[in-house]
Amino acid sequence: MNFASDNITGAAPEIIAAIQAANGGALMPYGNDDVTHAAEAKVASIFETEADVFFVATGTASNALALSVMTPPTGAVFCHLGAHLNDTECGAPEFFSGGAKLLPINGADGKFTAEDLNSAIAASGVGNIHHAQAAAVSITQATETGSLYSLDEVTAISKVCKTHSLKLHMDGSRFANAVAAMGCSAADLTWKAGVDVLSFGATKNGALTAEAVVLFDRSLSKEFGFRRKRGGHLFSKMRLLAAQMDAYVSDDLWLKNARQANANAARMADGLDTIDGIEQSQSVQANILFPRMPRPVIDGLKADGFGFYERGGKDVIRLVLAFDTRAEDIDAFIEAARRHAGG
Repeated sequence: MNFASDNITGAAPEIIAAIQAANGGALMPYGNDDVTHAAEAKVASIFETEADVFFVATGTASNALALSVMTPPTGAVFCHLGAHLNDTECGAPEFFSGGAKLLPINGADGKFTAEDLNSAIAASGVGNIHHAQAAAVSITQATETGSLYSLDEVTAISKVCKTHSLKLHMDGSRFANAVAAMGCSAADLTWKAGVDVLSFGATKNGALTAEAVVLFDRSLSKEFGFRRKRGGHLFSKMRLLAAQMDAYVSDDLWLKNARQANANAARMADGLDTIDGIEQSQSVQANILFPRMPRPVIDGLKADGFGFYERGGKDVIRLVLAFDTRAEDIDAFIEAARRHAGG
């Protein structure tokens, strides 16, 4: 039983069925087909505005290619110190942007504030020929620690961006979990709050391999199309990728799966909270939790074969729950933890 991440799961049945349905017949390649055009329009429709949608295969590609049209090679991109694009993408944002510099900002719970951003911009050497120049900002929703930026927090960061003529990117690999947890609309959390570009994740929430870059600032779209091709993500059989995204947003599957993943995390947290010696190191807001446990409990769980990462501090582990995590597996983890805690 593996709780290391939500990308250890397979694809949702609806996604597999959509691929099979799109597989028959002969259609034009490289996205010049009705399946892709319909999927692009359907993804855009959940944001209740005109937007250009581009499909890619990985979250790293969606982030890196998005930023590549938001900053020149001499630009600087502000992000959180623990952001995936800073910590876990092997220099892809720098590579695809032609050398733009990431300027990480530290902050509690995987977030930084508008005030933090303002201070970082002021300290970055704006106008100094020896420094990369502020060009864009990236925030993650939900964050790598499972926390959420409130609508007011996103709006405040957007206002700082506008003051300094910076583009705002949102890494939404777990965007569905955030929307489901906050009970707001996709529009509220993106363009209405000032987001220019969203990396709209699906792979962690039921897709086989599919992400979308949603450009609310459509002036970036023409350049993005060329960069996607050069970056190797203009798929010959694009319809098989597009079909996944079509199914993902049809009948609110993206929200249904996210709500289930969030509920699974709440079930895990509620169970662990009843065990003496175990406490949550931070609030559980989406589908990730970081419980602190006595060392013997952690070692015992590992010996039992449970999969998870030790991350978040001393004797803290990270548990990520998925849309298809089984209730009996959650309960088995809780009971094993209780046993090792001597409860």
